[in-house]
Parts: sequence; structure tokens; C-alpha cells
Amino acid sequence: MNYFFFYTYIGLIVLAGIWGAFGLPRLDFSYLFSLDLSSLPEYTQINLLSQYRFLRALELGYGLFALCFLKEIFSVKKFNLLFLVIMGFGILARVASWLEEGTPSDLSIFFLSYEAVGWGFILIYSIQKGLYHVG
Repeated sequence: MNYFFFYTYIGLIVLAGIWGAFGLPRLDFSYLFSLDLSSLPEYTQINLLSQYRFLRALELGYGLFALCFLKEIFSVKKFNLLFLVIMGFGILARVASWLEEGTPSDLSIFFLSYEAVGWGFILIYSIQKGLYHVG
């Protein structure tokens, strides 16, 4: 089950990273955020898209890191911890946003839930594999 969540999560991370960094990020704003970028001043559009592409490129990098170090993530504590911490920060950021900005869309809640469940499965697998000692 942990590999299912790993591959589906990382697969989406890589695809979203490619799409948002080098594809058509303007569609993300209309589809995901219901924001018509043309309603913003051109300078604001440029800066928002630049920052969005940068963040999506980081997302792509995280996904490629995870794919390149798949074996180590599931067998070496340092890699496993780094992977879980990065994934956990993403989950915590979504929770913080929910608490600070209000209830997000159903799609955002789905991603948060999916990521949290996947994080839990990967952590449990890592404990069972002996990477962490409990008790």
C-alpha cells in the first residue's frame, strides 16, 4: 500500500511540476483557482506566473529526487526522514492555510487527505522495516 501511495503521489507531483513550470500554468489559475489572470495588471501576471513556475519547478525537483532515490527512501533512514519531512511540510502548509485562510475547495481537501494518508502508510512501513524504533 505504501508503494501505491508513493507512486501516485510522486507521479502527480512530477506531472504537476512539468505542467506548471513548463506547460500551461495559466490553465491552472483558471481551473484550480478560478482566477482569470487577464483581470490582473500585466506586471502582476508576470510576477505571479514567475513565482508559480518556480514553485512548480521545485515540486518537479522533489518528485525527481524521490524517483531517483526510491530504493534509499525505503531503506536508508536519512533519505526516508528527508522524504517524510518534505512531504509533511506540504501537508502542514495545507493545514495552516485551512486554519488561516479558511476552508479550501473539495479538490484541495482531497489532496490534503490523500497526502496525509499516504504519509501515514509510508511512515508505518518505515517503522515496520526497522528504520525507526518505537517503544
